[in-house]
Amino acid sequence: MTQSWNPTVYAEIGSFVPALGAGVLEWLAPQPGERILDLGCGDGQLTAKIVAAGATVVGVDASSSMVEGARSKGIDARICNAEALPFRSEFDAVFSNAALHWVRDQEAMLAGVRRALKPGGRFVAEMGGHGNVAAILVALTAVLERHGFTGLEDGVNYYPTPAAYRARLERHGFTVEEIQLIPRPTPLAAGMHHWLTTFRKGVLEAIPEALRSTVVDETVALLEPALRDEQGNWTGDYVRLRFIARA
Repeated sequence: MTQSWNPTVYAEIGSFVPALGAGVLEWLAPQPGERILDLGCGDGQLTAKIVAAGATVVGVDASSSMVEGARSKGIDARICNAEALPFRSEFDAVFSNAALHWVRDQEAMLAGVRRALKPGGRFVAEMGGHGNVAAILVALTAVLERHGFTGLEDGVNYYPTPAAYRARLERHGFTVEEIQLIPRPTPLAAGMHHWLTTFRKGVLEAIPEALRSTVVDETVALLEPALRDEQGNWTGDYVRLRFIARA
């Protein structure tokens, strides 16, 4: 199942994603003159900050519309699947924020990152971690099953534990310097309805169009007691996995 992205909608509904990327950018600590690959650059909001630090940056993303958004910011952005990175011993660092959990073939992606890095280069990333948006996914899965659509959420995202991802990284020749699971309850200013139609667009497009609004409404109703406060504000039950590893 493919998740499609609209950079205009993402900038409005998902603006919290790059806004919360300051922590992983601090771990990256880009230096002037470094060559850095931004893996899953999206519309380039964080990529631009790496460029501003004086690094030479190449951004890659599987979404042509997101790449266009990044290019509009003056970024060297290219359409590229994370599982088929073409680079060899080219980068001082590979950076990624909120993208790796969308990658289906983690082994191919990690092998590509390892090839892309110079010896001693660093891989600094943040992704969804174990327990990320668990309540949201349980509710959505229950509603989908009620309507006869079992299994649509299977394999959409990968949210590993630190131990599991450390082992993956080490199998690909990385030395893990630090890896953390970070609970991050995240205010959803646009509300749960917009979150579902943005971040679960691919799942919703796999069911009949006439049923989509019903599935969204029923999921929102299930989640209200847990994730919506008495003032009507929604909070996503986000958990992030952040790491720095050396090639």
